[in-house]
Amino acid sequence: MAEPVRIAVFGAAGKMGGAIVRAIAETPDARLMAAVERPDFPALGADASRLAGLPESGVRLQSNRPGRGAADMWVDFSAPGAAVANSIAAAQMGAAIVIGVTGLSAQDKEAIASQAEKIPIVLAPNMSVGVNVMLRLVADAARILGPAYDIEIVETHHRAKRDAPSGTALRLAEAVAEASGRDLGKSARYERHGDIGPRTADEIGIQTIRGGDVVGDHTVFFLGQGDRIEITHRASSRDTLARGAVRAALWLHGRAPGLFDMRDVLGLR
Repeated sequence: MAEPVRIAVFGAAGKMGGAIVRAIAETPDARLMAAVERPDFPALGADASRLAGLPESGVRLQSNRPGRGAADMWVDFSAPGAAVANSIAAAQMGAAIVIGVTGLSAQDKEAIASQAEKIPIVLAPNMSVGVNVMLRLVADAARILGPAYDIEIVETHHRAKRDAPSGTALRLAEAVAEASGRDLGKSARYERHGDIGPRTADEIGIQTIRGGDVVGDHTVFFLGQGDRIEITHRASSRDTLARGAVRAALWLHGRAPGLFDMRDVLGLR
């Protein structure tokens, strides 16, 4: 029987980090080896599993990254400012890494991609299996429906989310643009106010709602003359994202260097 994949979780005491710790605990082929938080985190030294609502595991929150050989896989849900540094450190330590951090700039993504020449990396703004099936569905719809349908994307998240639009909404917009042959940089419309004139045919509207404790809702509207299609994904729990992240980690283990996303993990390409 193969040994469990040894996983280090970055951002382990956050809401997503706690969900990943729980997902690892329920996965026989995975084992929590390290739990990393920022140096000023007030609960450093606390048991990471206990903080996630599980029995103690003996894995305590630490501020330093795992050393070489301490973990097979790093799973990073920390913050945009740390993701690039973590990918560089993972490459130095010979560990594969799954990155689910959102709010990354184009430069951040390029820096992470450069590390994929040395180690395997999964980079995805949303690890939910359902969301990634949605990406496939909206791309297919955009191709089939064609330019006769206007496309709008609306996303809703909890009041504490810092980046907007969400990484998932942007990925949905990218999928639509790729499938319909549009340049997202020219077609994206993030706000409408005042006398803006009629909607152009190439627009891809991307609108943001923030409030309450919404985990994450995304709807893509295809609005035609006489009918419309709405494709919606609603996350009622972070557990779906956490399970997807652990699934990605197990899939990535032992692979050759390269940059992958959840479409690769799920065989959707």
